[in-house]
Amino acid sequence: MKTSWLLLPLLLITGCATTPKPRTENPALIPVAKLEEDHYDWFGRHEEILRIKKQVNPDVVFIGDSITHQWGGTPSAKPHPNPGESVLKTTLGQYRTLNLGFGWDRTQNVLWRLDHGELDGLHPKAVVIHIGTNNTSPGHARPNTAAEIAEGINAVCERVHQKVPRAQIILMAIFPREAKPDHPRRELIHETNHLLPIIAADNHATLVDLTPRMLAPNGELPRDVARDLCHLTAKGYQIWADALVPILATLK
Repeated sequence: MKTSWLLLPLLLITGCATTPKPRTENPALIPVAKLEEDHYDWFGRHEEILRIKKQVNPDVVFIGDSITHQWGGTPSAKPHPNPGESVLKTTLGQYRTLNLGFGWDRTQNVLWRLDHGELDGLHPKAVVIHIGTNNTSPGHARPNTAAEIAEGINAVCERVHQKVPRAQIILMAIFPREAKPDHPRRELIHETNHLLPIIAADNHATLVDLTPRMLAPNGELPRDVARDLCHLTAKGYQIWADALVPILATLK
């Protein structure tokens, strides 16, 4: 087990030579099943993935929250909106894909799903991770700080590497949210993304930051990219897919 990069300063100060346990006060690190009380069939989607994953035998696995869910693909996103479906077919259709995107997921939910078999027995060429935006939101878990979210993302990358060590991890910087660049959530996401390069390096991951491609020149997030200033339109998914194409093309 690797020592968390955020805990290294503590080790240097204390001289402790043993690997510390995760800081339990950070909920982003503690695996947990569905948190939000809504209509979303979280457990049903999890069970469906366990049933079909080996039949799919994916080249590419997408891991994330509702933004990832709305790529569509397998398992089906219906009856939920899936504006990424056409882009997935036309731009990434040469790859067998498995969609492990779940509505409202935070890093702690992804950790639970990975601990309960969603990647077990698979041999993908690549795993695309976009997670952390819901860790900025209030709900049945408190919003996290940038450092806490980064720790959660790091834990997801580590878990993925443990499960599928030969897969290339493609870590997406958290997509921008809210219209204005000075919105507190946008600033929190920016602060979190600033911590991701070292996480990507530690996990031998390819970091992709689409922020400049998604924003207008004045820094605002257009609704033709993110219809509700969070979830993507087909145009937003095309930006994402176009960034993945050259990376996936290099994988054997």
